[in-house]
Amino acid sequence: MPQLVTSPKRIEAAGNKPKLIDEYFGRVNSNTEAVSIAHMRSPGGWVEPGQRPEFDEYTVVLRGLLRVEHEGGVLEVNAGQGVLTRAGEWVRYGTPDAEGAEYIAVCLPAFAMDTVHRDE
Repeated sequence: MPQLVTSPKRIEAAGNKPKLIDEYFGRVNSNTEAVSIAHMRSPGGWVEPGQRPEFDEYTVVLRGLLRVEHEGGVLEVNAGQGVLTRAGEWVRYGTPDAEGAEYIAVCLPAFAMDTVHRDE
């Protein structure tokens, strides 16, 4: 039977400023381990610790600019663009522009605190 998600669950975010994460599917809201899908809204100047996750993350930027630092450099992902970061790669996400950014993140398998491996 199809599972209706009547509303997302708000998840606490890592980083230097408050960021809104609304999980529609994932370990918290739908008890789904295979995939997580979340709507993110980050303020201008937000940056999170670097991480080396055990999951692939597919991100589609809806508004603003998402900066993705990686071991080989930096990607600037604008509205209408997407980025795939693969499991095992070191990355750090940030929203440097004053207006921040809004984006959808899909993690395969689902995001979990014990598999994100954030920098100290």
